Amino acid sequence: MPELAIQTNIFSRFRKVENAHIALWLIKDTCWATFWKLGGILMIFPTLTVAFFLLWKLRSLRSEFFHNLAVCIWILANSAWMLGEFFGKETRPLAVSLFAVGLGILGYFHFLNLFSFKQTTVSQVESKSIDNSILEE
Repeated sequence: MPELAIQTNIFSRFRKVENAHIALWLIKDTCWATFWKLGGILMIFPTLTVAFFLLWKLRSLRSEFFHNLAVCIWILANSAWMLGEFFGKETRPLAVSLFAVGLGILGYFHFLNLFSFKQTTVSQVESKSIDNSILEE
């Protein structure tokens, strides 16, 4: 399979997973907003599972790794805050700490990129390190 076709296949597959992840996250947050405890609690697991799946599968791409790591931490913070509201516990300090960690990770990544003069293309990175198992059905 030509390199461009492989790249297109990888990104189209993960775009679908990312879009599904957004839907899961919206369902979780809708349950939170409507104060449907069971739904909100049950939606934590699939939302985090897909977030960590994306983190793992795209870990070899530096930008994707840092951004997906921040998303995982954001969902953990968001879930802690939701659970605190559901059960009358003060979890905002924990949530704020996790949000700060996520922002710190993104800040670190973008700070490193300020000093990165050599640009590496996606195809250079993918040809070296993308896990071929993601192409399997």
